[in-house]
Amino acid sequence: MKQSLQLRTSQHLALTPQLQQSIRLLQLSTLELQQELEQAIRDNPLLERLDDPLSNSTRLLADGSLANSTQETPPAQIPGEPSAAGENAAEPQDIAGSGQMDDSGPEWSFDDATRSSKSSDDEDSRPQIEDYEESLREHLLSQMRQNILDQRKRALIEVLIGELDDHGYLRETLEEIHGWLPPELGVSMEELEGALVELQGFDPAGIGARSVSECLAIQIRLLPKVPFVTRRMALKIVEDHLSLLSQREFTKLKKILDCDDEDLREAQTVIRQCNPHPGSAFATDTATAVIPDVIIKRGKNGWQVTLNSDVMPRLQINQMYAGILKRTRGEAALSSELQEAKWLIRNVKQRFDTILRVSEAIVERQKNFFSHGAVAMRPLVLREIADTLGLHESTISRVTTQKFMLTPHGIFELKYFFGSHVATEAGGEASSTAIRELIKQLIGAEDQKNPFSDSKIAGMLGEQGMVIARRTVAKYREALKIPPANLRKTL
Repeated sequence: MKQSLQLRTSQHLALTPQLQQSIRLLQLSTLELQQELEQAIRDNPLLERLDDPLSNSTRLLADGSLANSTQETPPAQIPGEPSAAGENAAEPQDIAGSGQMDDSGPEWSFDDATRSSKSSDDEDSRPQIEDYEESLREHLLSQMRQNILDQRKRALIEVLIGELDDHGYLRETLEEIHGWLPPELGVSMEELEGALVELQGFDPAGIGARSVSECLAIQIRLLPKVPFVTRRMALKIVEDHLSLLSQREFTKLKKILDCDDEDLREAQTVIRQCNPHPGSAFATDTATAVIPDVIIKRGKNGWQVTLNSDVMPRLQINQMYAGILKRTRGEAALSSELQEAKWLIRNVKQRFDTILRVSEAIVERQKNFFSHGAVAMRPLVLREIADTLGLHESTISRVTTQKFMLTPHGIFELKYFFGSHVATEAGGEASSTAIRELIKQLIGAEDQKNPFSDSKIAGMLGEQGMVIARRTVAKYREALKIPPANLRKTL
């Protein structure tokens, strides 16, 4: 084959750095965006933000009292240079407001100690320190030091405390713990069992149990004002027949215990007073607050969509460095940083504009949801919004992921408003979200002594004109975290 040189022309889409940044910012959540901006401000001296992300935090003056208000510091100016208002060279670019700054002094200085007014109540003028959260281990060790005097028994109890999991259960058996204890200590199984008995007497009740049955039994024995017969029956159930109770096999339980509905109901009430996870009260995990990106309110002309101003950063170009670049006619080494700062400001603005456009399109198609709730949700797919706005489906997917909308019915992720459809007998379509809400309402109104089966629910939906299979009902019920009919049955 003969070799030759050929020249061809073709067109292709190139992902420029600006486009890559725009795509990355679009898929970030609100928290991730704030972290990205803080990193950009640290790396780029020409970029600064007018708003303070910690403006809602408590601020201290020099004397330790609380600041009454938050004041903003004006952007830096070059001494002797005209301000941005009189010269267009260093005009700030603000994406969330006019960008006007307050001319007041700095937020905090040592001079405030002499000028600040103190409250008549010294306690109110001082910051309140957050209460210390005691861990489960510290709580148990504190009780051990107060109640146990023998040093050898203290050591064994401390070993057992170290083997508790977050729920308060003993992770290893006593035989396993005894096996890895040093033989030279001469610890017998009787000593270890005695230490466990002491531990199980500590607060919270049920701590140190080796199974759910043992945990519930410990708590039932400590419950006050429980009749002897009811307590004995409750202990019998949790020690020997807990699986039957969890499966709601009430007929078998009544036959085994030789009791009637009233006796079994009283024993069940006693068991429900117990906590199967006694150590969970000392868990340090805290729920993450969700900040909405979009707020929906009813106006005179219908539903109004507005961006949450609290999550919109106010960015601008630093006027001092911009003035330097103007005088040097862009020959300074900061010219590339200036271009990157402009790109970031423009891409952040474009991000919020896209979120607003997509939210408005969603609200336009889901008006019935905002007026009547989830039962009025209509089927909606990403392609429908993409075709309306002239965007790609991948862009709509990025916008609706980890972006939240505050509605009269609560806070929802934008993806919540999209869902598949189910055909109706009239030839129409029903949203899967609306069907899940109908299933939830039907189960909420059922007779708890005779709950609806999945087949029964499918038939009831069929009577309303929705063609849906039993297995689909089971899938939606499991998505709602609702147990099957046999586990919803009560006495």
